[in-house]
Amino acid sequence: MSPPTPARRSAWLSEQQRENVQRLARGWLWRSELPTWLLMAVIYGGWFTTLHFWPLLGLLPATLLLILFTAWYMSLQHELIHGHPTRWPRVNQLFGMLPLAVWYPYGLYRDSHLAHHRSHALTLPDDDPETYYFSDQRWQQFPRWQKRLIRLRNTFPGRLLLAPLLDIAAVLAGIVNAVRRGEANTLAMWFIHAVLLVLLFLWLRHNQFSIAWYLAAVSYPALALTKVRSFLEHRAADDPLDRSAITETSLPWRLLFLNLNYHSVHHDLPGIPWYGLRKIYLQDRDLYQQRNHGFVVKGYREWWRKYRFRPVDVTAHPGVKQEHHDPQ
Repeated sequence: MSPPTPARRSAWLSEQQRENVQRLARGWLWRSELPTWLLMAVIYGGWFTTLHFWPLLGLLPATLLLILFTAWYMSLQHELIHGHPTRWPRVNQLFGMLPLAVWYPYGLYRDSHLAHHRSHALTLPDDDPETYYFSDQRWQQFPRWQKRLIRLRNTFPGRLLLAPLLDIAAVLAGIVNAVRRGEANTLAMWFIHAVLLVLLFLWLRHNQFSIAWYLAAVSYPALALTKVRSFLEHRAADDPLDRSAITETSLPWRLLFLNLNYHSVHHDLPGIPWYGLRKIYLQDRDLYQQRNHGFVVKGYREWWRKYRFRPVDVTAHPGVKQEHHDPQ
């Protein structure tokens, strides 16, 4: 299978910004990608060390650490997809194939996410594979109970507790469809994922850690934790630059999500390594907030306050004008 087409090219605020970033990219830190290499060592080392010493740590502390490292690993997978720490996608893929989160093959996430970045029509159901919106026609066809379920999912607690289950169901349905259509590449991807998953489960058993507990108390909460970041990363808007959020949050969240809280910056400059996103944002903070028309969140607690009991309106897509903004 040939590597997927990379994400669309960078959209710079100005020629000066381009020159500043190119200057940073020529520095030893960026060329060595040392922060990402260290990150991989910490995540892998932390996960395997926690699993090995879990009887000494105790089940609850070990479980909490495994949740943390597994969610962090999913942020690392995103970094690998975007061309770090090496320039070779096949090599990066090797670092992200271990199914610590269980349910998603690396290749499935990679292909979907790069398609999401190639789209100039973010949030549109027919163009963006990561949108939570539905076409108006499909929304009208849903029975009442399904609409209620989706609205429940669109509350902040619902996104954490219910959305991972719905995503897992969609992934399993995708496997069934791939078998029916005889999609050889997809089935090969799932076969490799299954082999790695068996090895992971054998390692859990070797360390006398319950597989059922790992699925219910580690994998699922780790998936839920990633939903904090993605709760409302994108919204429907006429201007494509108005569709991606900026979340100004605390250091622990920034580290866990590898600065993807600066999501508007990431979509403009998808090739920037995680340790450069905050620096670039702070250099042109006002311009970025103007660029995305004030779609700025003051910490994830804001989503909790606003949508703890009522759903965010991510149901039938309202439709937007198709405007294409060429990068400067």
